[in-house]
Amino acid sequence: MTATAPQTHASTAETPAPSGGLGWLARDSWTEARRHLTIIPRNPELIAFAVIQPVMFTLLFVYVFGGAIEVPGFDDYNQFLLPGIFAQTITFGSAGTSIGLADDLQKGLVDRLRSLPMSQPAVIVGRTVADLVKNSFSFVIMLGIAFAVGFRFEGSLAEAALATFLLLLFAYALSWVHALIGLSVKSVEAANSGGFIWMFPMTFVSSAFVDPSSMPDWLEPIAEANPFTKVTNASRALYNGLPAGGLPWQSLAWSVGIIVVFSTLSIRKFRSASSR
Repeated sequence: MTATAPQTHASTAETPAPSGGLGWLARDSWTEARRHLTIIPRNPELIAFAVIQPVMFTLLFVYVFGGAIEVPGFDDYNQFLLPGIFAQTITFGSAGTSIGLADDLQKGLVDRLRSLPMSQPAVIVGRTVADLVKNSFSFVIMLGIAFAVGFRFEGSLAEAALATFLLLLFAYALSWVHALIGLSVKSVEAANSGGFIWMFPMTFVSSAFVDPSSMPDWLEPIAEANPFTKVTNASRALYNGLPAGGLPWQSLAWSVGIIVVFSTLSIRKFRSASSR
C-alpha cells in the first residue's frame, strides 16, 4: 500500500511589496498629511495662535507707527505694509515643520513609520504639505484682517492670485529648511529656537516694513538681496497693480531652488536620523 506523501510546503500569503514610483510617494504623502490635518478640528488653537503675532504686528504698525512712516510711491502705508505682513505670517508659520518633526523623532514615531511598507520620503513630504495647508488657513484669516484695516486689491484678481501663489510657494520652500533643522537637532526646544533665530533677521532686514533705501548704506544691499524681499516686493507689486518686472520670476526661482536643495538634504538626513 502506498501512501501519499504529505505536502512539505504550504502556500503562505505574502504582503505585496509597495509598487514604488511617484504614485506611491504621492499616495503615502497625502495619507501622512491627512494624519496631521485631522488634528486641526480637535485643536483649533493651532491656527488661532499662529495668527495672533501677525495680528499684533498689523495693529502695531498700522495704528502706532503707520502715521510716522512714509514710503515713496505709496500714499497709503497699509498698501505697502500688508503684503509684508502676509509674507512674515507664512514665513513664521513654516516653523511648525521643524517642531513637528523633532517631536515625532523624540516620541519614536519616525522609527515606527520606517517599519511600515511605505515611501520613506512621504513622512517628510506629508508633513510639509500639511503645514502648507495650515499656513493657507492662517493666510486667509490674515487677509480678512487686512481688509478690515483698509487693505484692498488694487490689481486684478489674476495678479492677486499670482501674488498669493508666490507667497505660499515660498512658505512651502521654507518648510523644507525647517525640515532639515527638525531632523538635525536633539529636542523640540532646540527646533523651536533654531527655527526662529534666523527668521527674525530675514523678515526685518527686508522691505517688509520700510523701504530698504532708508537703511544704512552697508545694510541696504543685504536687504535688497534677501529672498524674503524678492517675494515681498513681487507680491506687493501684484496686489497693488504695479509693474512687477522680473520680480515674480526671481521669487519663483528662489522658492524652487530652496525646495530642490533642502528637500535633497532633508531626505538624506531622514535616512540617518533616529529617535532620541
